[in-house]
Amino acid sequence: MSADPTTHPVATVDLAVTGMTCAACAARIERRLNRSEGITASVNYATERARVSIDPALLRDRGLDSIVDECVATVIGVGYGASRSDRDDPAESDHRLADLRRRLVVAAVLGTPVLALSMISALQFDGWQWAMLALALPVSTWSAWPFHNAMWRNLRHGQATMDTLVSVGVSAATIWSLWALIATDAGDIGMTMSMSLDGGDGTPHIYLEVASTVVAFILGGRYFEARAKRRAGEALRALLDLGVDRVTRRTADGSLVEVDIAELAVGDEFLVYPGARVATDGEVVEGTSEIDMALLTGESLPVLVTAGDRVVGAAVNTSGLLVVRATAVGAGTQLAQMARMVNEAQSGKAPVQRLADRVSAVFVPIVIGLAIVTVVAWMIIDGSVERSFSAGVAVLIIACPCALGLATPTALLVGTGRGARLGILIRGPEVLEATRRVDTLVLDKTGTVTTGVMSVVEVRANGGGDRDHLLTVAASVESGSTHPIARAITAAAPHPITGVADVVERPGVGVEGTVDGRRVMVGRATAVDSAASWGRTDVSVVEVSADGSILGWIALADDLKGSSRSAVAAARAAGLEPVLASGDRAEVVNEVADRLGIERRLAEVMPADKLTLVRDLSAEGRVVAMVGDGVNDAAALAAADLGLAMGSGTDVAIAAADITLVRDDLSAVVDAIRLSRRTLRTIRVNLFWAFGYNVAAIPLAMTGQLSPLVAGAAMGLSSVFVVSNSLRLRRFR
Repeated sequence: MSADPTTHPVATVDLAVTGMTCAACAARIERRLNRSEGITASVNYATERARVSIDPALLRDRGLDSIVDECVATVIGVGYGASRSDRDDPAESDHRLADLRRRLVVAAVLGTPVLALSMISALQFDGWQWAMLALALPVSTWSAWPFHNAMWRNLRHGQATMDTLVSVGVSAATIWSLWALIATDAGDIGMTMSMSLDGGDGTPHIYLEVASTVVAFILGGRYFEARAKRRAGEALRALLDLGVDRVTRRTADGSLVEVDIAELAVGDEFLVYPGARVATDGEVVEGTSEIDMALLTGESLPVLVTAGDRVVGAAVNTSGLLVVRATAVGAGTQLAQMARMVNEAQSGKAPVQRLADRVSAVFVPIVIGLAIVTVVAWMIIDGSVERSFSAGVAVLIIACPCALGLATPTALLVGTGRGARLGILIRGPEVLEATRRVDTLVLDKTGTVTTGVMSVVEVRANGGGDRDHLLTVAASVESGSTHPIARAITAAAPHPITGVADVVERPGVGVEGTVDGRRVMVGRATAVDSAASWGRTDVSVVEVSADGSILGWIALADDLKGSSRSAVAAARAAGLEPVLASGDRAEVVNEVADRLGIERRLAEVMPADKLTLVRDLSAEGRVVAMVGDGVNDAAALAAADLGLAMGSGTDVAIAAADITLVRDDLSAVVDAIRLSRRTLRTIRVNLFWAFGYNVAAIPLAMTGQLSPLVAGAAMGLSSVFVVSNSLRLRRFR
């Protein structure tokens, strides 16, 4: 959240909203909040969050706290609960789930014999209908109280929601049954009643099974829906729970003090014991160990770190003791940024969801109108009050738009959460639409398909000498240099010779020093043509000599990442044409492109050229995804239909991208696109089911083909199907 209008155009704050029971509730709260000048709100039913964006002019005039308090009051005024909260309250969630469970158990225990007595004539003893009334009344009143309470709350504000349909249906069934028992033959001792699916068999009928069993069906659907929504949000909660509460800080005098994580500041040194989590982002000062990043990035293998290496907060230290200097704390850590991006993605709305919201907002009044039309039409056609009533109640119950409201947000919740566990951070739901149409993948070279770090690829000793000795001698001289080539040679030699003397670095030429009494020079190759002799054009070759005699040569290159070849092949399999674009020289770019099998490549391109490339491809009718990691990629990432930033890249590149890949692995690019497409496909299946269910079921109910009992069961099952279908995304690999 930002609260400084001079540096940020809009301040954004999240409100926790309670009491919503369907998408119509969310739509109503959203409309009411958006009536306030300077406020733009988006309310998500699945996450129970209202994201409020505040105009900077309003923020400057009134202050953030005053505006937030007004927004909370607006939500409460509409009849719902609201509070300013950055994360879920597990205790409140558990309380709501327990209350649902209690009401469901009562409805199921009392409603089952009511259903059995209604359906099976052989069980109908003398006075059975009055015993059924005694069983059904607690269900239609206490168990159904959440529906009745919500209906009256909405009625006070002149609104109708899904609860209105359920409450009216259950109340009508109960009142009709009471009237029938008292005023008609239905109350006579010895009366029997048979059950039919359409409720129109012509016998005296009471609807206490509707007033009880339908409540059990709908409460069951809500209970399993609530449990599923909790499971769907586990990824974000898991990220938030990875943080460390206490940390051992090393003071300036070397003493150790255990402090709260909030007291740790940038520049402080802290200890990470074996088996413990790294407290915050930092740089290793002392020690060597392997860091397990699996929960943050999905990488299966631990990463070796030593002095000078960066570590990320919440990673697990698997072996040695580390001393780390904090480089970021609090909201500035990678963990906090990941959680923020996931939360933003789950709180937003995909374009397909906005259609569902518009439908839900007008759906309930339309359904009530259709129910009235159904009752009147059946009265005219059939003349049977009972048949008219049955059809009208069935319309009210079958039409509840619960599945419609859950179709998009539950899939988003699970999909983005699963992505976070795999190191794929999707910035917002609108990104999903772009992934569906992408057909071209523009790849930066350095740091994206290559490691971005020079490494030794081959060593040749002159005259068949010892290559390991050659590398060790070279590393001994280079060990004091910070040049990328020097660092690569030093890293490749396991045991450099100590005691090197008179080291002199000659800029543009190389480094020389005395090793074991011999004057060793490591510098630019003079006797070897790298292009002709090494079989590849992307290498840099250094020559090692001792007392003027050439010992051999070392070839170095910014080599391909291990996953690059398979990732490019997977991109093609996903229908994406790869394009390589780099500011490096042509022979290097061509070498890399040839090794990856990429036909279209551009070399020596400036940042503006990458932007032009993206625009030219778009002009050709292509839908472009751009992958990069540097400042020079930011403009192209922003201009592409889909921007993907490698998590090892710069903050500027990450800010410009739609998807951030925490794993420094090109295969994550294809994983991100596949996951996004899978999530979008799940949303479309959910919406098709939800729309199709209502379109098919309402006419059946209006024509008397469904009893209220069957309608209640079908409505509950539709919501369970939508949520269960979304949960399948948790198995994405």
